[in-house]
Amino acid sequence: MEPNLVNGFIGGLLIGLAAVLLLALNGRIAGVSGIFSGIFATNGNGERGWRIAFVLGLIGGTFLYIFFCGGLTLQLQAVSWTLLAGGFLVGFGTRLGSGCTSGHGVCGMASRSPRSITATMIFMVTAVATVFFTHHLFR
Repeated sequence: MEPNLVNGFIGGLLIGLAAVLLLALNGRIAGVSGIFSGIFATNGNGERGWRIAFVLGLIGGTFLYIFFCGGLTLQLQAVSWTLLAGGFLVGFGTRLGSGCTSGHGVCGMASRSPRSITATMIFMVTAVATVFFTHHLFR
């Protein structure tokens, strides 16, 4: 079996496991944009600790992968205006859509939420259109 296929499969299993554990143990949906933005909330409800731990676990996973696999297979890109614009649009879209792909696509789809199904369909159509335009029309 191809190594990238195995890595993707294991990564998908770990994402699913993390989503299930967060819901089962903490009663929370694993929407990364909501978890991250909640770190900066000033309501003082005592939820900052688990949110920080979750985000640090996401970042720490990279270092565990490097340790066990000897490096990253990803190609890092230099900062460019398109990368910055894309990051801004993703952040804007997660606010506009009341969540990100992890919240809607993983957790919302699993719970058969009509709102999440609609949001995920919009994510996917937008992704296909973006790839089409950037790779076939603007080259």
